[in-house]
Amino acid sequence: MALQIKKDLVTTSRLPETDFDNIPFGRTFSDHMFVADYKDGKWQDARIVPFGHFQIHPAAMALHYGQAIFEGMKASISKDGTPMLMRPEMHVTRFNASATRLMMPEVPGELFLGAIRELVSIDADWIPPAKGSALYLRPYMFATDEFIGVKPSQTYKFIVFTGPVGPYYPKPVSLYADTHYIRAAEGGTGFAKCAGNYAGSLLPAKLAMDKGYDQVLWLDAKEHKYVQEVGTMNIFFHIGDKLVTPTIEQDTILKGITRDSAIKFYRSEGIEVEEKKLNIDEVVEAYDAGKLNGVFGTGTAAVVAHVHQIAYGDKIMNVPHGEADGYGQKFKTFIEELRAGDIEDKFDWIEKIKVRETA
Repeated sequence: MALQIKKDLVTTSRLPETDFDNIPFGRTFSDHMFVADYKDGKWQDARIVPFGHFQIHPAAMALHYGQAIFEGMKASISKDGTPMLMRPEMHVTRFNASATRLMMPEVPGELFLGAIRELVSIDADWIPPAKGSALYLRPYMFATDEFIGVKPSQTYKFIVFTGPVGPYYPKPVSLYADTHYIRAAEGGTGFAKCAGNYAGSLLPAKLAMDKGYDQVLWLDAKEHKYVQEVGTMNIFFHIGDKLVTPTIEQDTILKGITRDSAIKFYRSEGIEVEEKKLNIDEVVEAYDAGKLNGVFGTGTAAVVAHVHQIAYGDKIMNVPHGEADGYGQKFKTFIEELRAGDIEDKFDWIEKIKVRETA
């Protein structure tokens, strides 16, 4: 059955009140949002409505037992004004993997992508034109059963809202390798984008910031030796003439879509990328030998974030970044040019969106 989305659009946009030269990440929201409800075993009542508050029951199960997942996506705009998505189908796959792990219903690709395409088409004017800026898309789902008891909910809401954003990390970041707190253990939910993973990271991140660092570099739960990821991104180490990144074969690391894109890009350029179980002592050894040529993170929000310092125990590693680390900068430039439509889409990653015609 063809997807049908009801539309209740605003009569007056809030866009004229928005300064694209001053858009702090995650605090400005576009005119509309998509909402659909899951009940009686199916998704129904798909609709686009003005962005705003909605009511929730005090016993809504997501508030008590944590059935809540999300994705992060971006829409960019080409020089000719065409809105574009990058690899949207991969976000559907990852979203539904998170849903399965948390005993939540999958969102059919037709519904997920239909919502994204329609919403971007309607609010295309909210996409900032500057390189490094984008329209951030936040699809998410949470349990809504009005019940106190530990079991999967039978009802859910799937919502997508959007908002213009600038660069997530405008400058290089510093990392603190935590040897006490953990993000994820094998058999857990580390690969899922679920709300609880992020709630559990807040205290360690605050403690790292108190020490003067921007983010936590997570190590494994058992030995506190093997690198996993950073709080908001996957991590790459430029060692010698190759890139090394932790393998995602285990279920402790988020299967980053920007990470996957980076690996495909580098290999197409003839750059060796090794995915392995990476002991942080190998990073220290590379640093001491003068072979650690750069460290950077990748993610939808950050795209590429250069790392200028890593603390591990008493060891402080100051590493090259930006133009000094040609690999990280090379991928960042490629993504920015791809999202602006300045270069050929040789991987067939970009989906162009037709802008909704106004009356």
